[in-house]
This record gives sequence, C-alpha cells and structure tokens, in this order.
Amino acid sequence: MEHLVIDVSELGELTDEKLFRLCAANQDIQIERTEKGELIVMSPVGGESGYRETRLIFLLELWSSQTKTGIVFSSSAGFTLKSKAMRASDASWVSKDRWDQLSDKERKRFPPLCPDFVIELMSESDRLGVAQDKMEEWMDNGCRLSWLIDPYSEKAYIYREDGSRDVISSFYEKLSGENVLKGFELPLDELR
Repeated sequence: MEHLVIDVSELGELTDEKLFRLCAANQDIQIERTEKGELIVMSPVGGESGYRETRLIFLLELWSSQTKTGIVFSSSAGFTLKSKAMRASDASWVSKDRWDQLSDKERKRFPPLCPDFVIELMSESDRLGVAQDKMEEWMDNGCRLSWLIDPYSEKAYIYREDGSRDVISSFYEKLSGENVLKGFELPLDELR
C-alpha cells in the first residue's frame, strides 16, 4: 500500500481529540500517526489485497465468535498506543477482559490500548523493511502475538511477546494462534 508521511509539527501538538476529528472529517482516507507525531496517509488497497484482508478478518471473527474470548477489528480501527502513535492493522483482536475495561468514550474513539494480536498483510507496493518496523512497533507497545504475511513471496513472519521471531517460508503451512488465540489456526493457502 502506498503511503505518504506528513510532518505536521509546525501546527502544534496533534492531540488524540484533534486526530480523531481530523480522521472523522476525512473518512475516505486512512490516516495513522507515528510516535513522532507525523501523519501517514495511505491509499486504498487493490482488489486482491482487499479480498485477502476480508478473508483474514472472516476467519478470525469466525473463531472469535465461537470462543467469545475477544473482539475482532478491521483495518478501519485505529488504536492509540502507549508511544502516542495511533496505528491500525489489517486485522486485530483484543481480549474481552481488556475491552471491557475501557469506558464507552474510549471504545468510540481510538481505543487507548494495543491489540493482543495483529495481522499485517503486505500488498505489492509494500516494502518489507517498513512493514517489519511496524511489526516491531506493535510488539514494543504491548502486542502479544503478531503476523506479517507476504502473499507475494509466500512468507509469514511471526512475532511473539517474548522477543522470539520465526519465518514460515511455505503457504502449505498453518499459523497458530498459540497461547494468545488458543485453537485458532490460519491455513496460509487460504490467501492464495
């Protein structure tokens, strides 16, 4: 996904409230905020990426609705991280216990928490290094398990809260939700 980074530091602090209002006024574009306060404006994804993203969300929601252990979010949901960045992933999951601790106002804005689990799905124009940096940012802010999936090279990168990392080099494999999403498996060939 192509994106543009905009330095807005000359305008003063972009508070969470101002960022929410900016995003609400510009719903046709996806905006994120970096830890430094820069804005990232992203273009829409193409058809294949949109299909794959929908497939991921469907499979994750199917598992979540059966286990009733948490809430699934699409790429439209932004989260305010402890670093003050506001980020969105292609799919994410927050445990029900953590979600229930938020106030109604916090739930309606960009929830002030990092998801327990995130999936980032690479598109053709994404650069691996940039995507891996974003995965590290998720993990540094409290994510427990995350997957970076590259359907073009048919690789998946697994990030765990204990700092361990794995690379899966075959779409004939399944990814496991491990101890975060107990019982959830993603057959990577679903994304071909």
